Amino acid sequence: MKIGVVVFPGSNCDHDAQYAVGEILHTPSEFIWHQSQDLTGFDAVILPGGFAYGDYLRTGAIARFSPVMSAIARFARSGGLVLGICNGFQILCEAALLPGALMRNNGLRFICRHVHIRVETTDTPFTSATQPGQVLRLPIAHAEGNYVCDPLTLTELKRNNQIVFRYCAPDGRLDAAANPNGSLDAIAGICNRERNVMGMMPHPERAVEAALGSIDGLVVLRSLVQSLARQPAAAVS
Repeated sequence: MKIGVVVFPGSNCDHDAQYAVGEILHTPSEFIWHQSQDLTGFDAVILPGGFAYGDYLRTGAIARFSPVMSAIARFARSGGLVLGICNGFQILCEAALLPGALMRNNGLRFICRHVHIRVETTDTPFTSATQPGQVLRLPIAHAEGNYVCDPLTLTELKRNNQIVFRYCAPDGRLDAAANPNGSLDAIAGICNRERNVMGMMPHPERAVEAALGSIDGLVVLRSLVQSLARQPAAAVS
């Protein structure tokens, strides 16, 4: 089993993701340079947070054209697990591997603090170790985390149970005051219809040790690792 962590020019959470997976969960991991087109040997791929290509034009707009993204699209089509965190979520949306888009926060400011999110579905490889309705305390750090999509897409997301996380109050209530960026329907994370690609704005890799203020991110990454142990490797072409 091996998990790849993609490194774009401007990534700054790649080492955090690799540390969480490799050092905390003791799972083999390796960095993947953005120019690579070969994912042979990888069982899952993480697109980490940061500012890929400086977020020029639009967050993820340039990164979507990196050579590695064609390989990731093939990897996802073959059933490989792909997790996008923060900037990684934005890139997955730009690459049409996830629906919708991430826009400027409604307050037009960069936000860096802990938030609470509620698990909306455990039926994904990324939440299989969670409990329905479980509340996680995770950090966010973004200026463009305001998830938007058209009404038809939102209907589809709800119908297919693709909304994985919602921003909430500490007790799990959906409260407008708990939505840090104005995200549509308080969406903090979604998956594709096939459920093997997930994007989320909060950072689970930054919540894996008590010294960091929370260990709630472990359950997300542990879900990924445990899911890999239960399934055959993706056929990468």
